[in-house]
Amino acid sequence: MYYLNPRIKDLERIFDQNERKDYLRLDLNENPGGLPEEVIARVLARVTPQMVAQYPETLHFTEVLAEYLGTDISHLCLTNGSAEAIRYVIQAFTSEGGRIVGVVPSYFMFQVYSEMYGRELVKVPYREDLSMHVEDILAALTPETQLLILLNPNNPMGNVYSREEFAQLLTRARELEITVLVDEAYHYFYPETLMEEALCGEHVFVTRTFSKLFSMAGCRLGYVAGWPEGIRYVQKMATPHNTNAFALYFAEEVLTEPGVLNGLIRDFNEGRAYLIDELDQHGYAHQGDAGNFLFIKPRKDAAEIVRRMKEEEKILIKTYAGVGKLGDCLRVTIGARPYMERFLQAFFVMDAD
Repeated sequence: MYYLNPRIKDLERIFDQNERKDYLRLDLNENPGGLPEEVIARVLARVTPQMVAQYPETLHFTEVLAEYLGTDISHLCLTNGSAEAIRYVIQAFTSEGGRIVGVVPSYFMFQVYSEMYGRELVKVPYREDLSMHVEDILAALTPETQLLILLNPNNPMGNVYSREEFAQLLTRARELEITVLVDEAYHYFYPETLMEEALCGEHVFVTRTFSKLFSMAGCRLGYVAGWPEGIRYVQKMATPHNTNAFALYFAEEVLTEPGVLNGLIRDFNEGRAYLIDELDQHGYAHQGDAGNFLFIKPRKDAAEIVRRMKEEEKILIKTYAGVGKLGDCLRVTIGARPYMERFLQAFFVMDAD
């Protein structure tokens, strides 16, 4: 008889198939400028018919990545973006009906995977002032909890955890034998990391992506780092050849070519400083301690501004309702200064009409 998994049937998903290539894309936390043209040219010069025809070989790049992180390949598993890494950890280290603790709102795929695989997601909400207190997370951890998920920085709120807060959470997780997954998709926008704990301890995973600062969202590459035994279990979940050769070429270029990564960081920092300074000078409230995005409280209707930005200026941004005391806000991806200038020029006019 025909069968359909009821969890899939009842699972709510939103797929955005809109054409975005002719817009300034400040809606999905990508780098609007992308990699420098010279980097693209160098990588494309290495592309041959044979490379395109062959399945990707991952050993060389995994060794490059391991050297960059100061570890060895037994601690790493390459994935198709960090979303795939997150899915593998949830599948391998929680059971059907198993208890997962995570902060909300957050990256929505955590909730999707929990529902898809029949896990119980215990949601720890933000306080009214948009702060996240470690005490609230600790209170949600029980002996039945199998996985604690943290994002540092968190998307979409942009909050971060200090070293001391991480230590509290890890200590309690070890006492209760809870695996910890830390998603560091926005790591380069905030330097604090749990990578050392993932590489030197056990039952801690760190996932990262090349989609954000590394400007490779179109290539789909990420990885999970952890202790060797845990990584072996994660690798068992992976499909064969789950990354692609183009992604490996571009990622190696960014990691090894002097100045590329520092240039991306410099351009971002200049854009962020300019955006925040201009908003402050014009008296706009905003929220977002870290990450490559910012909540902005407009004076007029947020949804209307989003619509006009798209239709009149070909700029894509998002709106969020009920962002703490700020209420309805815009969320804008931060990029290099020229893109922030273009956004603000349109925004100040629209919000003053």
